[in-house]
Amino acid sequence: MMESNLLRWLCYYSIFISLTLSAFVGDHHHGVSAEGVKPHEAKQLRDEVREMFYHAFDGYMNNAFPLDELKPLSCQGEDTLGGYALTLIDSLDTLALLGDRERFTSSVQWIGKHLQFNINKTVSVFETTIRVLGGLLSAHLIASDYATGMRIPSYDNELLVLAEDLTRRMLPAFDTPTGIPYGSVNLMYGVDEHESKITSTAGGATLTLEFGVLSRLTNDPVFEQVAKNAVRGLWARRSSLDLVGAHINVFTGEWTQKDAGIGTSIDSFYEYLLKAYILFGDEEYLYIFQEAYGSAMHHLHKDPWYVEVNMDSGAIVWPVFNSLQAFWPGLQVLAGDVDPAIRTHTAFFSVWKRYGFTPEGFNLATLSVQYGQKSYPLRPELIESTYWLYKATRDPRYLDAGRDFVASLQYGAKCPCGYCHITDVELHKQEDHMESFFLAETVKYLWLLFDLAVDSDNLVDNGPYKYIFSTEGHLLPLTPQISLAREHCSYLGGYCPRNATKLGQQEEYSNDDHQVPGIELGHHHSNIYPYHESFPVTGLIKGLCPRLAHAQKYGLSYVLPEKTEPEDVKRPKPVITSRSIVLVSDQTVAKRPQEEGFRSISDGGSSSSDQTGQELTLLESETDDKRVYSS
Repeated sequence: MMESNLLRWLCYYSIFISLTLSAFVGDHHHGVSAEGVKPHEAKQLRDEVREMFYHAFDGYMNNAFPLDELKPLSCQGEDTLGGYALTLIDSLDTLALLGDRERFTSSVQWIGKHLQFNINKTVSVFETTIRVLGGLLSAHLIASDYATGMRIPSYDNELLVLAEDLTRRMLPAFDTPTGIPYGSVNLMYGVDEHESKITSTAGGATLTLEFGVLSRLTNDPVFEQVAKNAVRGLWARRSSLDLVGAHINVFTGEWTQKDAGIGTSIDSFYEYLLKAYILFGDEEYLYIFQEAYGSAMHHLHKDPWYVEVNMDSGAIVWPVFNSLQAFWPGLQVLAGDVDPAIRTHTAFFSVWKRYGFTPEGFNLATLSVQYGQKSYPLRPELIESTYWLYKATRDPRYLDAGRDFVASLQYGAKCPCGYCHITDVELHKQEDHMESFFLAETVKYLWLLFDLAVDSDNLVDNGPYKYIFSTEGHLLPLTPQISLAREHCSYLGGYCPRNATKLGQQEEYSNDDHQVPGIELGHHHSNIYPYHESFPVTGLIKGLCPRLAHAQKYGLSYVLPEKTEPEDVKRPKPVITSRSIVLVSDQTVAKRPQEEGFRSISDGGSSSSDQTGQELTLLESETDDKRVYSS
């Protein structure tokens, strides 16, 4: 009875969305907006976002540096995570993205000279990895590479040395029977004997990108191995529904909170599965993502919303939209499942329109802010998804949404020295705190959104490499050293490892370049490359490699999908300009009927809205191909 009532409420609220957002979705046809953002306004908004960044960055440097974070109301600093100039490290690649060579160079040089991690501080493994390690690695890859246009001539791998030192200090956290790490570790003394054995799923599974990149840059497999073992340890303990819970005991492997969702405590578990496949080409991550995503869409998706359920029974336990769910449409775009992403983004954006910000929790049964979850801590997730949807569709509605984001932040969150947390989205009350991710992500995605509408002349959209964004928004490039390290043969024009022509114990892939090998979890995976043979990279080697079996074979190349639609269907078609598509067959992956195919924009369907602002429509057709979108 409770579930039927909830579903009725969700249905009512979907109708509410289509009515209240008719101005948002009703006036956009054939790429035309009645009051949409024009090109000159997009340029003005991009410049305004740049000024937002420097208002906050200068506020931090002038009032808080070298402490971790800024208190933007009182113009003071505070150490919040470890006392290692957190906001500066988190901001490095945003400085590079904005083309600020002077401040990027001076910041890298200061960190290389003054920062050290031999400190008696207990830090979060998760937060330190995504903010500090990710920031150091991204800046190192930019500062050391001529191709980025931001290379620092005097730079001598100082940030990479710091990154390796920091990560080795976190390795004791992985010394558990399950392989899932403790949530916290002391950078000088390791894990305290009284440290909690309970950690979140996101905390244990959101390490693969940063640790994997570090392994490839240092030739040491240990970092990637421990991060992958943590993912395997969590996935091995999934329920019979292929769902994972929110919190787990790292010693016993027992779930201490069995609520399964896509938001708080779990969100980036899904994100890093797909992104680790794209960045590293490891099909094991793709296989787990396909299973996990299919189960999430089957059990958690109450179109256009997502709920939390018991991981064992599938019964709804928490009918709340929480703000961390807002990354999901962006992830769906990356996976090629664009139609549900459009509908869900519309639903999530309706909450922003209602309050001017998204609260941490919005109750779908009472249609009100969840008690105790009224704050908006400058989160980037909804803006991130807006950027990805605009990139995929070029629909101007997303520029209009971006304009709303800027207006809310400028008039509701701007403080004397930066931007403030909002403690109550209904009263717009400010709090004297600014998270480092405001500079690493929130303004970065806003700037990229408007730059994409103007000329896209930036490192991400027009640079030498395709980039994956970490969950903290850090730029990780698909360079040969990172993305092709597993390949055991050479090909024309590629960077190949030493002894790369030897297959050794590597599984020989099928001649079908798109085939994904079946993977048995719990056994040693033969796709693990032998670092002692593979490194260091020796340079340009000519040859032929017919069996590059993952996305990097195509270099995430631009491929336009063919699209057909029944002639009797009359509706506006979206403007599709996102072209970077990798086709990956999943013929070897067993699927339940409800999980078959990711619906994508090339599957014969499109989404739009009619002139009365009715619910977004969709023609569904299933396919055996998975579409992976990037850049």
